[in-house]
Amino acid sequence: MVDGLEVNKIYENDFFDVVRDWPDNSIDHCMVDPPYNMSKENGLGWAFSSHVTMSEDWDTFERKDYLDFSKAWIREVARVVKTNGNIFIFGTYHNIYDIGHILAEMDFRIINSIVWFKPNAQPNITCRLLTESTEDIIWACNNTEEKATKWTFNYEIAKALNNGKQMRNMWRIPYAPKREKKFGKHPAQKPVSIMTRMIMIASKPNDIILDNFSGSGTTGVVAKQLNRKWVMVENKHQYTEIARKRLQATVELPEKIKEVFEKEDEILSK
Repeated sequence: MVDGLEVNKIYENDFFDVVRDWPDNSIDHCMVDPPYNMSKENGLGWAFSSHVTMSEDWDTFERKDYLDFSKAWIREVARVVKTNGNIFIFGTYHNIYDIGHILAEMDFRIINSIVWFKPNAQPNITCRLLTESTEDIIWACNNTEEKATKWTFNYEIAKALNNGKQMRNMWRIPYAPKREKKFGKHPAQKPVSIMTRMIMIASKPNDIILDNFSGSGTTGVVAKQLNRKWVMVENKHQYTEIARKRLQATVELPEKIKEVFEKEDEILSK
C-alpha cells in the first residue's frame, strides 16, 4: 500500500473511477497502450482470408469524444505520476498524431519517438496501399519542456541490450507469439519483448509502473519478472482474467533481457 494506492494489483474498473482516489505523485512511471479509435463498426473480412479488422466497443469513439477522452486520461496520468517520471504511449497513425498534439498542448517534454517495426505484420489484402507494419511509441517526461530534468534513462542498460552499441529508436520486434497467448487472446496484446526493453531502460528496480488500459496484462507480467512494482487498470473482465492467469505463470524472458537483468544492479551502480 502506497498512501492509499495498492500496488501489484489489477483494478477491474473504469480508470476514471479508480484514479480519483489516488494521491498525486504516487507512481514512478506510466507505460500504456490506450484505445486507438481504429475499430470498424462491424469489422471487415473476406471469404478467402482470415484477416479481420478490430471491432471493439472500447475502441470506438466519435472524434470529439476520443479527443476529450484522451485529454482526460493523460491529465490524470500526469497528476499521479511523479514529476519527471516517464510516460510511454503506444499508437498508430489512427491516433498517435492526436496524442502527440495533446502532449504538446499540455507542454510535456517529449524525449523520443520510437518506431516499433513488426516483421511479421499481417499483409494488406486490398493491394491498394502499403502494408502497415509499424506502431509508434511516444516517450514523454512528466514535466514541461522548460523544467524537465533527470528523467530515468538507463543508458548503460540500453547499450548492454544492444550488444554494447547505442540503442536506436527503431525496434524490430515481432508480434506476440502464440506461447504468450496461451491463456487467451487480446486483439492488441503487446509482446513481452517490447515491454521488457521499455521497462529495463526507463525504470529502476522497485519503481511503480502504471498501465491504465492494461488489457491482458503484459506490463504487469513483465514488471513483476523484472523486480518492479506495478498497477494495472482494466474494465473488461475477460481480459483481467487472462492477466491474472499470466501473472501466476512463469514468464519466458528473451535471452538478452535475462542476461542483462542478471547484471542490472552492477550496471546501474557504475
